[in-house]
Amino acid sequence: MTDSAVLPRAAIFRWVIVVILAAAFGYNEAAVVVYLRQIFHPEGFKFPLAGFLLADNSRSLIMTEAGREAATLVLIFSGCLLAGRNFRQRVAYFMTIFAVWDIFYYVWLKVLIGWPATIMDWDVLFLIPEPWAGPVLAPLIVSAVMLVFAGFILYRDGAGRPIKVKSGDWLGFCAAGAVVIISFCIPGTHITEPDYAAHFSWSFFSAGLFAAIVIFIKCLSSQSNSGEEAGITSDG
Repeated sequence: MTDSAVLPRAAIFRWVIVVILAAAFGYNEAAVVVYLRQIFHPEGFKFPLAGFLLADNSRSLIMTEAGREAATLVLIFSGCLLAGRNFRQRVAYFMTIFAVWDIFYYVWLKVLIGWPATIMDWDVLFLIPEPWAGPVLAPLIVSAVMLVFAGFILYRDGAGRPIKVKSGDWLGFCAAGAVVIISFCIPGTHITEPDYAAHFSWSFFSAGLFAAIVIFIKCLSSQSNSGEEAGITSDG
């Protein structure tokens, strides 16, 4: 049996295992949130989050939760390093794990407690370095885009036509990502206020996401040459 017949199946198997791991990881995340909501919001989780950070035990529990989130990122990075065979694949597997984890987090919450009622319900998305917040639809869109990016990267890499990303493109991706993150951080500082929803800007969020998509399409249309850029498209 030739390598060309074996390697694609091995790559598909690796991808399936990564997706299963991320989906299971999403269940763990959802289970923790179920417990946290019983502690912080015994009368129901709804915005604005009255009394958030004000209870006597809130600070220590929130610091513990922030530490858990940091540990989660370490696990995701570890997973992508183990699954990927080169830098491109590791980036793709990071996006895959993160996106599947995030999507299944909401799937499992819906199964466990029937929340969110709609994809426009608001959620606290992250706590590092400060609370991120926004409608559930927004992070789901980000996750879907990340899955598409990862799919193209892995497919092109497996076909021997890796996507070429220049230094300027990386700067563009970082700037676009920063815009998306800021769009969540701004409303995160207003989650206890009655007008919390007014602080999330769909246009600002969309601008960052659209910029990332445009840059990715540009990279996708660029055929990789045999001489790859060190540190960006290298197989190390």
